Amino acid sequence: MQWNIPNILTLLRLLAAPSVAVMFLYFNRPYADWFALVLFLSAAITDWFDGYLARAWKQETKLGAMLDPIADKAMVVIALMVIVGYSSMSPWLVLPATFILFREVFVSGLREYLGDTAGTLKVTPLAKWKTTVQMLAISVLFAQGIFEHYLGMSAWGMDQALVDRIMMGEVEDLQGLKWKFIAMEWTGRLGLWLLWLAAGLTLVTGYDYLRKAMPYLRERR
Repeated sequence: MQWNIPNILTLLRLLAAPSVAVMFLYFNRPYADWFALVLFLSAAITDWFDGYLARAWKQETKLGAMLDPIADKAMVVIALMVIVGYSSMSPWLVLPATFILFREVFVSGLREYLGDTAGTLKVTPLAKWKTTVQMLAISVLFAQGIFEHYLGMSAWGMDQALVDRIMMGEVEDLQGLKWKFIAMEWTGRLGLWLLWLAAGLTLVTGYDYLRKAMPYLRERR
């Protein structure tokens, strides 16, 4: 195995994947959301950075080619698991997450079955866009969790009638409930839109990989 800076960055990204979930074991929310968001964004940035360095320094290796997609999938799968687990289990969130998880398992199984011919399933430009949109969606959904919990902290001790009067402008908004509510609503909507877009790209790229693999899956007569 050849260790260089791009490969080390990829390995660190792989190790960061379970750390996203660990944040919710050791920290209360919204601090856990903050740490998970920073960790996830840092990993997403290194995803671009290690690939760029490997190409620029001509340090592309088999180890890096193997670890890179595993790290990407681990980051996305674990982060989605955390978001869904700490959500209200809305079908609008669960369904796209299910499509994404199914596709990742399906394509991984295809690559494993094809073995030496798995090179036919090289990462396409559309698949890279899929990964980018997935990471954007997850980042925005982590941000939504942050605003949601700051809103709850700011409204702590208030009854619903007082909160309603503040939101209607009848009482001065000293705690910033309005902007926190708006931020929570819009990051939630944007995160869902991006997640559904990522799910659509996930299904398209999954079908593309299946189509390329079909000649190798037919039974010989």
